[in-house]
This record gives sequence, structure tokens and C-alpha cells, in this order.
Amino acid sequence: MVEKQRTIAKPVTVSGIGIHTGTQCTMTFKPAPENYGIRFIRVDLGGNPEIPAIVENVVDVSRGTTIAVGEAKVHTVEHVLAAVYGLKIDNLKIELDGIEPPIGDGSAKLYVDALLEAEIVEQEAPKDYLVIDQTVMYHDEERGIDIVALPLDDFRITIMIDYNNPALGSQHSSLFSLEKEFITEYSTARTFCFLSEVEQLVNQNLIKGGDIDNAVVIVDRKLSDEELNNLAQKLNIKHPLFLGENGILNNETLRFKNEPARHKVLDLIGDLALIGVPLKAQILAARPGHKANVEFARMIRKLYQQKKLEKKYQFIKKEGVVFDANAILRILPHRYPFVLVDKIVDLKMGEKVVGIKNVTINEPYFQGHFPGQMVMPGVLIIEALAQTSGILLLNSIPDFDNNLVYFMAINNAKFRRPVVPGDQLILEVELVNQRSKTFTMKGRAIVDGNLAAEAEFMAAIVPKEESQKSQK
Repeated sequence: MVEKQRTIAKPVTVSGIGIHTGTQCTMTFKPAPENYGIRFIRVDLGGNPEIPAIVENVVDVSRGTTIAVGEAKVHTVEHVLAAVYGLKIDNLKIELDGIEPPIGDGSAKLYVDALLEAEIVEQEAPKDYLVIDQTVMYHDEERGIDIVALPLDDFRITIMIDYNNPALGSQHSSLFSLEKEFITEYSTARTFCFLSEVEQLVNQNLIKGGDIDNAVVIVDRKLSDEELNNLAQKLNIKHPLFLGENGILNNETLRFKNEPARHKVLDLIGDLALIGVPLKAQILAARPGHKANVEFARMIRKLYQQKKLEKKYQFIKKEGVVFDANAILRILPHRYPFVLVDKIVDLKMGEKVVGIKNVTINEPYFQGHFPGQMVMPGVLIIEALAQTSGILLLNSIPDFDNNLVYFMAINNAKFRRPVVPGDQLILEVELVNQRSKTFTMKGRAIVDGNLAAEAEFMAAIVPKEESQKSQK
């Protein structure tokens, strides 16, 4: 059964202060059309700028996830996005008259309740799932963080946290079903921090809207009554603060024994929403945080963009082939007798591409190069590498179909052995540098495991219209 995209039936509004900026904000969820995605709209700014909730727009991950387009920013979007993703909403306008959503009680409950009140409705278009079919791993050795996505025809998350703190200890939590568990078991898990961090966060100009009513504060350091009073004054908290006996400031009771771990699940769901499409995968995470979550989301989104491009050009999926000859003809402007790459067998968008050129006795240039001693011209080997590199730039060029890749320079070209009929060229190209619309790449042509040719080259992107004008 095909799952349909979802939005809400009617607008709904929530108001309150932002936890970090301490500013008042009114936020309105509104229905959006199919394939619109999730977008934050700053209605308090001229032109009502829209900020799509995608990882490319992340500009800061200091104790929360901030997205921006130009000067328009929205701080701390992760709890809102967790609510949207957890309720499996695909298309939504989120209008704000301030820079940060209201924090509510520090969980996603405020937003979940509002969205349920607005009534979730199905649309006609099918959901655009990203199905993870290979292991994707993120590892940060210094901070001991690991996040892994494994193939699964569903969505599950397991998280482990360990802060070496007696009040918190090691915790883990696993979400197996968004439909059955998200609302009741995860959406109400509140944000948390350690008492030793609070003063540091205040000094960093953060948590201006922080209170024990919107965050769980774990006591990891003994403070005197005077120090606690000073802290309350800095945070503009009117009621007294005390250490308590249960390890939580003011003896606050946890909603779940592992509420901090559950909140980390909530944060990760919100940050994964920045991929821009729902996932089918099993996510395993050890000691995650916003920076790691966003970097992992960036890796997954790149995979999504590559798969989207593969579907656009490669109509029939073939084992071990990214793009076959027919797909290459859809991508490159070259035609017989100047198509010099037969298929693409590996592609990591913005990083590396591997192509294949089968050199046969039927190549037209062998008639004159050379009679009785057929050798593939070195310049055509370089051209084969250049054509392969054009495919590498697919994801780096907006509106690729209306642009051409022109080569500006070839450097350090070297030819190590002749290429003759019957050889198979393995064409490897890596992207070395990108500046605006100019790219530097390094290519290697390999035959039977031996280097046949190599070169560095620079290319520029030129719109087809400009190219046609210059030829007139």
C-alpha cells in the first residue's frame, strides 16, 4: 500500500518565549501543498523570507540547531521538527514573528498538541521515502560519538548516553514505532542540562528564557544558597532554587526514569528531519549531540540527493552500475563518435566518481592512430576523464540540465603506458576544490591495475544560453 503525504487541515497557533534568546514569539502552523516540505517563515521580516528545513541551511549547533537563509534565522528548531517528523507530516508552513520558537515545557508536547488540534490529513502525492540500503557511519573519535544507519524497511532509533555522572549514569532508549510510541513515550521528554553548565551557558548569552519549568537541571556540583540565588537572578527566576535530594534541581521529578535518553532520541529525530524526507532505516547512536546529528544528517541527505539523481537518469536499476550508457547520454551533451565513457560504477556526490571505458578495435581513431600499431590518443584519455568528471559535478550545479561544463586548464598530464584495443580503462576522478562555479579535479586512468595516465584539470560552469550567444 502506497503511503500518502500529509499536512494539517487548518492553522493553529502557539505562543511563548524562546529558551536561548528569551524573546517572545507567536508561531502558527499552516497547511502546505504537496511536495512543499517543511519551511519556517519569518513574518516579522520584510518579504516574509522562507527558510526550508534542510541541513544545508544549518548555521549553528550551539546547544541547539539554528537554520538561516541570508539574514533570516530561526534558533532551536529541533523540538518543532521532531514533532512534525514524529507525527509523519510532510508539508507544513511554520510562520513565526520572532527568532526562536516558544520552548513550552522543554519537550515537543506543545507542538504535538497543537498539530493534533489542527488535524492531520492525507494528500494525494505518495511519500518520498529514503530507503537506506547500505550502512552509513559517522564517527567522532575525540568525543566518542558514533551514529550508524542500517538497512531496515521501517524507522527505529536506539540511543545510548553516558555522562559519567552519578545523578544520570548510563542510559539508553529505543523507539520502535513512531505511530505507537512517539506521542506517549517521547514527545513529552524534556530538555536537560547539568548545573555546572548553567552559569557557562548564561555567560555565552544562551538560555535567557531558561527555567526549571522548561528544562531538567541535573545536579553535578554543590552550590551554596548564595550561589543559587545569584544564578536565579541571572536567569530572572522569581522562585528560590535548591539542590534537593534526588539529584535534580528543586527535586524535580523525571517523567521517565530515562527521560534524558528519551530527549536525546527526540533531538535526533528533529535533526534527522533536516534530511528533508522521511527515512526507512535503523539508527543506532552513542553519545549523540546536535553537531554530530547535523553532520550525520548531512551525510544522509547527500545520499538522498544522489539516489534522486540516479532515479532521474538511470531508468532501470542494474547491479554494480550507477549510470549505464543510456543514462550517460541523458547526462552528457556528447554524442558519437565522441562519447568516451561507457558506464559509471561508483559515485560519491561531490567527492569521487569511477567510470569505465571499454577500448575496442572499432574505435574510429584507430584507423589513423596508428596504422599497424593502434594506440589510443593520450588527449582522448584525458577527454574520457573529463567526461567522467562532468558526471561528478551533477550535484554541485543547480539546474544541471541548463548548464555546460567547460574545461579551463589541464595540468601535470602524464602518460605511463599505451592504451590499445581490448584494454578497459578505469576512470577515477576526485574533486579537489570548489570555488563558486569553478572546480579543480584530479583524474587517473588505470588499465589492469596499472596507471596509464593522470592529470589535474580545472572546469567552469557556463549556462547554455551564454554559451550559445558566444558562438554567434
